Amino acid sequence: MRIRLKIWRQENQQDPGKMVNYTLEDINPHMSFLEMLDTLNEQLLQDGTRPVEFDHDCREGICGQCGVMINGRAHGPLANTTTCQLHMRTFTDNEEIVIEPFRATAFPVKCDLKIDRTAFDRVIQSGGFISVNTGQAPEANDMAIGSPTAEAAFDAAACIGCGACVAVCKNSSAALFTSAKISHLVLLPQGKIEAQERVRKMVDQMDKEGFGHCSNTEACEAECPQQISVLHIARMNYEYNKAQVLKK
Repeated sequence: MRIRLKIWRQENQQDPGKMVNYTLEDINPHMSFLEMLDTLNEQLLQDGTRPVEFDHDCREGICGQCGVMINGRAHGPLANTTTCQLHMRTFTDNEEIVIEPFRATAFPVKCDLKIDRTAFDRVIQSGGFISVNTGQAPEANDMAIGSPTAEAAFDAAACIGCGACVAVCKNSSAALFTSAKISHLVLLPQGKIEAQERVRKMVDQMDKEGFGHCSNTEACEAECPQQISVLHIARMNYEYNKAQVLKK
């Protein structure tokens, strides 16, 4: 395959950045998208040019680090697929592919396609945990949890924190991410003790980070590689309003 690339290049946060064109010949259609970028970087290094920086880690659709905008869509054209799990056979010969970082005020661009996602870390650090005594794991059967509740909690916990929900939201809202982190804890008995304090702290931190408000366009769910439901946002709003009432 012959592939024409238009990639965002930005050396640092102060650099205004620009789109740069590249062409790759003889790309194997069975390559993953990140392997294609590796091939480009090998070519750039041979030419004595700075390679394109992009985030990645597991390359198994688990860690959420690889996310970029591909032809205007978070993670690319396939539904429920991370960038690292996207393959070049999805594209056509001589197609132009536009690659940009996720765009949001709370996700400043560090270099090229690399963004700073530490805002997500601070949201979790504000309350996304439970306080328990450490030591030997408790007997699993001591705390019976119904299958529907357990499955709902696991569905919320499946969020990988890639940031696609923020990138596709017209308001750059982190409501889907934050609600998933709140939801998977509040559904379980271990998370109910600190539920009110947790939801207040996490929602307040989300606002402090500069994320926008949710306006229910549901673009976040449509582009989420893990199919996290917007119903978690409804649960977060309910828990937050309840916590504010009980606080008074």
